[in-house]
Parts: sequence; C-alpha cells; structure tokens
Amino acid sequence: MEEQVILVDEEDVPKGQMGKMEAHQKGVLHRAFSVFIFNSKCELLLQQRALSKYHSAGLWTNSCCSHPRAGESNIFAAKRRLQEEMGMKCELDFLFKFTYKAVFEDGLTEHEVDHVFFGMSDELPVINHDEVEAFKYVDLEELAHDMAVNPNIYTPWLRICFDKVVAHPSIAGIKNGHTA
Repeated sequence: MEEQVILVDEEDVPKGQMGKMEAHQKGVLHRAFSVFIFNSKCELLLQQRALSKYHSAGLWTNSCCSHPRAGESNIFAAKRRLQEEMGMKCELDFLFKFTYKAVFEDGLTEHEVDHVFFGMSDELPVINHDEVEAFKYVDLEELAHDMAVNPNIYTPWLRICFDKVVAHPSIAGIKNGHTA
C-alpha cells in the first residue's frame, strides 16, 4: 500500500490524507519534517539522498526528512525516520516550522509545512542504502559557502531553512560551546 501524507491547510490543520506520489504530482500542501543532527564540534550531519529516490536523487540534504503518518506525532515520526534512514537514535527538540513550495524538473512538487527538529550526537550513522547514498559531517560556515557556490547539489528545503536553523538560539548556543 502506498504511503499516505497528511494534507493540511496553511495553518497546519489536518484536512485528510492522500497518497504520497499523488500529493507530489498535484503539489498539494502536506505535513513534513526535517531533522538536523549536530556533533560535539557543531558540524551538521548531511545525507546524500539515494540515487533511486523519485525526486532530488543524489542531492545533499539535512540529516533526515520525511512525512509523519496519520495518528503519529511529528517528534515520533522524526525519531522513527532517523532510525530508519540513518540507523541513529538521539533526543530531538523542535526548532520551528515553515511552509515552502518547490517544483522539480520531473513535474513533481514539494509543497510542505515542514517541522524542523535538531539533536546532538557523535554517533556515526549506519545508513539505509534504499534511502541514503552517503553521509558526511560538515562545518556550518563551509556548508553555507558551498551552498552559495553550488546550490544545485543541495535540496531546496535545506537551502530555504538553513539560515534560520543556524540562527536559532538553540543552535547558536551549540556554536558558542553551550548545550541547548
């Protein structure tokens, strides 16, 4: 059975469900989440999306991202997918949510209310190759520079929310050597 996404309005109020592929074909607004994992050096764990992904294949993105299931909290879904994609467990904290729309060359559209979480871990991922091609920890300043120079190797949602993640007080505290 095809995975379902939770359709939402602009205020993130659920409005039903739809098959994931149909939602991306029609560009219907739905709920999603993005996870940002930092190590003790304040480097961000990036994943390269599997080459078999139906969109954004091979692009670099945040540590983990997906869609919650009906009846599943966003935090539970984020922890579940972090384990499924990266083979990692860690505590996650909510940072913020944002809405974006990105149209891809293949005609698919991501139109999401994206809930952003972060966690701290020095654990190395054990990646699920159906989801993830590769991973790396990167310095935030180097990443910001590379996204400016090579934007097409990164997912749209990472480019859209990166500055807000890095500027968030919880992340600023990590950068300054304090725990969140």
